[in-house]
Amino acid sequence: MIDQYNDIIDLPHHQSATRPHMTLHDRAAQFSPFAALTGYDDAVKETARLTDNKEELDEYRKEELNERLSMIYDTLDEQPEASVTYFLPDKKKSGGAYVTVTGSVKKIDEYEHLVIMRDGTKIPIDDIYEISSVIFGAIE
Repeated sequence: MIDQYNDIIDLPHHQSATRPHMTLHDRAAQFSPFAALTGYDDAVKETARLTDNKEELDEYRKEELNERLSMIYDTLDEQPEASVTYFLPDKKKSGGAYVTVTGSVKKIDEYEHLVIMRDGTKIPIDDIYEISSVIFGAIE
């Protein structure tokens, strides 16, 4: 079988004089797998990602949270440290997740209904689920 190629086996490899030589990276790209459904895997992962529903608080729980916010507001000069658990809505689908932030409270903005932490985190008061702090020692 090799005998039938003896006339061309030792000839130099042809390279075009008019077209640039293809890089190895570009050549390898010709043989990479083709993804006909670009983004499909990401869409499946996004759909499978679980989110929580926001729990509605009863009036007693809301009153307790308001008392705790009032106690923090009264001690803002002392830069009270608190752990605030709140509902963070998901940006891509319905639901969200409960997140806990711990740090010093900088300000309670009654006009915007926000708790602003020293690190710049802004927590909507209506989304707060739980607040804990050492200043609540007597009521916990």
